[in-house]
Amino acid sequence: MDRLKGKVAVITGAASGIGRATAIKFAGEGAAVVIADLNVEGGEAAVRDCKENAGRAVFQKADVSAEAEIKALVARAISEFGRLDIIYNNAGIGGAVGPLEQISVEDWDKSQAVLLRGVFLGMKHAVPEMRKVGGGSIISTASVAGIRGFNGLHAYCAAKAGVVNLTRSASLEFAKDKIRVNCICPGGINTPILHRNMPGVKDAMEQLMAKAQPIPRAGHPEDIAGMALYLASDDSEFVTGQAMIVDGGLTVGSQFSPIEGERSAAAQAMPPRSFIGPSFEG
Repeated sequence: MDRLKGKVAVITGAASGIGRATAIKFAGEGAAVVIADLNVEGGEAAVRDCKENAGRAVFQKADVSAEAEIKALVARAISEFGRLDIIYNNAGIGGAVGPLEQISVEDWDKSQAVLLRGVFLGMKHAVPEMRKVGGGSIISTASVAGIRGFNGLHAYCAAKAGVVNLTRSASLEFAKDKIRVNCICPGGINTPILHRNMPGVKDAMEQLMAKAQPIPRAGHPEDIAGMALYLASDDSEFVTGQAMIVDGGLTVGSQFSPIEGERSAAAQAMPPRSFIGPSFEG
């Protein structure tokens, strides 16, 4: 308890999934949290969850691809809580999916705007406020897709690889300011962006993911929230420029052998699409 006492955190994409779990954990550890998302209903519910966990939290609607909205988000943290110590650039979408030759330039650009530009903007506008308080922690959600390839996820893989290397270059620039810059590379995490609250898909994904890596269960948002807490806290004061892999051992060696019958429930429930947006849009 109290590992983040007195600290103020901004978390994007915090209305559901990894962001929401992290907001609740941060609040329970003493942080004041600004929850940012396009999903107003989910964001306000996340605020209530944080308060029920004995924390302080407010909600700010924000599109992470829009610079003015990121500036306003950071300003909200200062106006509400007086400082900024942590930003977790977590907001994400599936983005453009499918064969590379069929991806439209528009869908490619929308993918990069959220997944990579949003991280850049979060870093850019958090750093000046962190300098004022003598340092801080910048965390971003990358992915194992940023360190290896996945067929049909070209835009996502490219953007997440960008997050990994932006983390490294930014860590060099801001180390002198005592601002640590790290990212987290989740493996298969069963979040609403995958099952999109469709009946039966969450359970099907849970079973499928349990077969995908050496640790025989699906990843959950709380698994990533635990790593985010470590990176946000003073426990990681000598850690910067790192891509922290949290994947149940997936990148060490896959345990999965594709069996059509095992995949069918999830695959059939997920309608084919060329662009996957925010989970709350269905």
